[in-house]
Amino acid sequence: MDADLIIAGGGLAGLSLAHAVAGAGLRVAVIDPVPLATATGAEFDGRVSALGRASYRMFDALGLADDMAAEAQPILDILVSDGAPSQGKYHGPSPLTLHFGHKDAGAGPLGYIVENRVIRVAQSRALARQGDIAFIAPDHVAAAVADADGVSVRLESGRTLRASLCVAADGRNSALRQKAGIRTVRWAYGQTGIVTTVHHARPHEGIAHEYFLPAGPFAILPMTGNRSSLVWTEPTARAHAIMQLDQGAFDAELAERFGSHWGAVRSDGPRWSYPLAFHLARDYIAARLALIGDAAHGIHPIAGQGLNLGLRDAAALAEIIVDAHRLGLDIGAPATLAGYAQWRRFDNMSLAVTTDLLNRLFSNDLPPLRFARNLGMALVDKIAPVRNLFLRHAAGEVGDLPRLLRGHIL
Repeated sequence: MDADLIIAGGGLAGLSLAHAVAGAGLRVAVIDPVPLATATGAEFDGRVSALGRASYRMFDALGLADDMAAEAQPILDILVSDGAPSQGKYHGPSPLTLHFGHKDAGAGPLGYIVENRVIRVAQSRALARQGDIAFIAPDHVAAAVADADGVSVRLESGRTLRASLCVAADGRNSALRQKAGIRTVRWAYGQTGIVTTVHHARPHEGIAHEYFLPAGPFAILPMTGNRSSLVWTEPTARAHAIMQLDQGAFDAELAERFGSHWGAVRSDGPRWSYPLAFHLARDYIAARLALIGDAAHGIHPIAGQGLNLGLRDAAALAEIIVDAHRLGLDIGAPATLAGYAQWRRFDNMSLAVTTDLLNRLFSNDLPPLRFARNLGMALVDKIAPVRNLFLRHAAGEVGDLPRLLRGHIL
């Protein structure tokens, strides 16, 4: 065997899995089409991730948090509000809001906002310290052929590697998933998310604001300094038009929705746009193959849980693999992989369905629905046990958590 585990895809979930199992003594090969120098560049990915408290504990257990800490903004509060245009003008959020405070949850911040670039840099630095991970890039996995003893992975460069298990962490359009014949349930939302960084005159005080507009959610995610990351959802045609606006026109549209509570605002740096779609793999495993992250599921960013789900996949699979390895078992055997699929299927499906329903409920301007959702938010805000349950979900502390998400090394 060239490695115990081959991971196709060196993104945030794939490299997290690599660090987790390599830290427990397994040999890992990571194959990615993008060189590290490109993936860690400022222009590669403009998004930020809302890491729940459990996800940040995982990065701490993996020895990555120290390299992220200076640029990780604590989420102290989450404010959810509804808004609707009146004759094309926005008049601010509804007075009935839902507020989650970190003091209600205890044990520090609800989570952290971290730029994806910062996470990638921390992971790449850890690669230099970790001797059991071979990072092969740029290259692609062309084929993976399983047999009774292992899996042979052929790369587009012509090289062939042999391992006990192959993991597909190669994104929404996973080639390995398709070649394994794993079908997906999928649909497009007809929405596009516009992402950019916004500077504002007043401090955000660690408040993340999810503002629901008829076109889609308008999320303001606090970053270090007087900055926030904006995730602005619009119907795709309108989003493309907004992306073409000059700086002044773009900032005027932004300010109309952003509101005045943080003072004057201006966008800074590049804008990115991402089409929004839903997909869920019908199976998470095949012969000597396991899916994690976007290869297994893609959800609407309305709750900021996409990466958290991928990290829970990585933590669960790492625990299954490491425990099997220590017992002298085959880490790619069907019985081993079945435990992973059973562990992750319900959590992923329930959150995927929930985010889909939330987007459909809030992305409209129907008066009866607007009244019902405003009333619902107000009721949840007043019932502490229900509000605290939502808080625990936001922090990623609900369900059967893998050891890494509880802050324990494998």
